[in-house]
Amino acid sequence: MTTDAHPLLPVARTVSTPPSPRAETRRSPEARLSRRYLSRLRVTDAAVIALAMGTTFVLRLAGNGADGRGAVIMQAAICLAVGACWYLLLGVIGCRDRRQLGVGATEYKNLLTGSVILFGAVGIADLLIGAHLGREYAVAFPIGVIGLALTRWGWRNWLAATGKERRYLRRALVVGSRDDVRYVMRQIQASGSPAYNVIGAAVAELGDPYLREGEQRIPVLAGYANVAEAATAAEVDEVIVASQPHDGGEFVRNLSWSLEGCGADLVLASRLVDVAGPRVHFTPVQGLPLIHVEIPRFDGGKHVLKRFVDIIGASLALVMLSPVFVVVAALIQLDDHGPVFFRQTRVGKDGTQFRMVKFRSMVTDAEARLASLRTASDDGNGMLFKLKVDPRVTRVGRLLRKYSIDEFPQFWNILIGEMSLVGPRPPLPAEVAEYANPVHRRLYIKPGLTGLWQISGRSDLSWDESVRLDLYYVENWSLAGDLMILWRTVRVLLSPVGAY
Repeated sequence: MTTDAHPLLPVARTVSTPPSPRAETRRSPEARLSRRYLSRLRVTDAAVIALAMGTTFVLRLAGNGADGRGAVIMQAAICLAVGACWYLLLGVIGCRDRRQLGVGATEYKNLLTGSVILFGAVGIADLLIGAHLGREYAVAFPIGVIGLALTRWGWRNWLAATGKERRYLRRALVVGSRDDVRYVMRQIQASGSPAYNVIGAAVAELGDPYLREGEQRIPVLAGYANVAEAATAAEVDEVIVASQPHDGGEFVRNLSWSLEGCGADLVLASRLVDVAGPRVHFTPVQGLPLIHVEIPRFDGGKHVLKRFVDIIGASLALVMLSPVFVVVAALIQLDDHGPVFFRQTRVGKDGTQFRMVKFRSMVTDAEARLASLRTASDDGNGMLFKLKVDPRVTRVGRLLRKYSIDEFPQFWNILIGEMSLVGPRPPLPAEVAEYANPVHRRLYIKPGLTGLWQISGRSDLSWDESVRLDLYYVENWSLAGDLMILWRTVRVLLSPVGAY
């Protein structure tokens, strides 16, 4: 290994002396702030669990009556024990781990998983030992899960509102070739809620003291020989290895040794493009870490479950939104006396065509005027021709489109099985005729009322970006991911972006 010199650091030794594992671990300012944040999270977790178990205790007493002091103490002890196990289990599975900050759905997924495990164990214990815990414990589950999720959501919004969100990100030093470091920077910035603040790089090719990716510019802090010293001096929380160095696994092993005691974790970045975590599994074989990537399947049990959720969700939505349908229909009629609904042929799963229904938001001759608008304007988005200021949109239509109310009748398409609550954007037959081979993979599952394209910018997205998001969803979707997309869709509808 060569000796790398750089003006931002003292000359490095060819073989660096690692800090002692027993040395006092240094923590970045962000890490210290995060500890305070997590302390507050522990307090709110304890308060929510106490509320859930306290409610259970009161219901137990009300349902069974006061059978003596001993019975009351027993019920209180059981509630206290279940609540304590719940609190501890959430900590064990990482719900209060700093690494979960800013990772999006992972924190909520772990929260639900831990709660299901606990109450599943409580139910099994009730059956095996005949504890007769009663239905009151089932009340604690929704109270606790909803309360824990809402407090986390509230804390995240507090961070965003006070402008402190970035101060809680983990400081990262990225190691690799300049191209690979730029790739990692680009992917981190492209995520909806970045978990890292990249403060520097360690590269093989020294020269330019800065590394640039778009508008972002970070300093080159080191070469390969003095990564540990740079990580310690910069008080980073993560060292991300972005590419395979020339000596491969030996470099990673030595780097992990040299980072002992400096407070930084080692992260290996994968170049598996658009492959989500649930499809990736690690299996050690005689010290060789193998990465298994599941091939996506487009049928089976989880697709049956998705259809079940679609039926329940669409049925509830149609019932709850029926008053809205009446009001919108009246407004459309009063506006220009034209038809209330607009039906258009779209392409669904496996290329089957169906009639998608929407509230009419344009003038009645909108389709006839489309050709003239295409030739008169260079606006639009590749195959997706959509004008930011479309003269065909009615006054009521502008409001309907802004908040996506015009899409509500598609719940009927979902109910009868032509669409799904979450999925790729439903394409026109003319679009499908122009698809290149990889783009046809969008048709492997049903199109959705919402999807990654809906929560990532809608019409502001480029054609290539909308295709990439759809293909990513098709191969990596999960029920938990669908629930998060539905939740984020509600937020997007309240603060519309790219809706026109």
